[in-house]
Amino acid sequence: MKIRKIETDKKEYLSLLLLADEQEDMIDRYLERGYMYVLDDDGVKAECVVTDEGDGILELKNLAVRPDSQGKGYGRQMIRFVADTYRKRFRILQVGTGDSPATIPFYEKCGFRRSHVVRNFFTEHYDHPIYEGGKRLVDMVYLKMELDR
Repeated sequence: MKIRKIETDKKEYLSLLLLADEQEDMIDRYLERGYMYVLDDDGVKAECVVTDEGDGILELKNLAVRPDSQGKGYGRQMIRFVADTYRKRFRILQVGTGDSPATIPFYEKCGFRRSHVVRNFFTEHYDHPIYEGGKRLVDMVYLKMELDR
């Protein structure tokens, strides 16, 4: 298994990116300014994009694992890799996600704690309703992890 940084042709991984953020113009807002990584284990299994939000905050903007590779620890590996790679440069790793019964517990198990909520984010920024686990996403829930230096 190897995690490698993607410097060019990031849209080559669009099908994976769309698993985590299903509207391409929203992905376009952060993809080129972000640092992108893919996890390869006999083929690309996962990807993530992180951005420098200033003031010592690194944001996990996109994290996706291929559906046939979910539940095997690849998402957790990516988070651990990002935290280890950036802990000397940033003090907080944050992630914004929908208030989903599948997603929130995953991030909490990875060491994130709830931080704040951006009301109506999904209804105001996406051109169609977004559902996860049968629930319509309305608010963006932010979680954060302190990066011990």
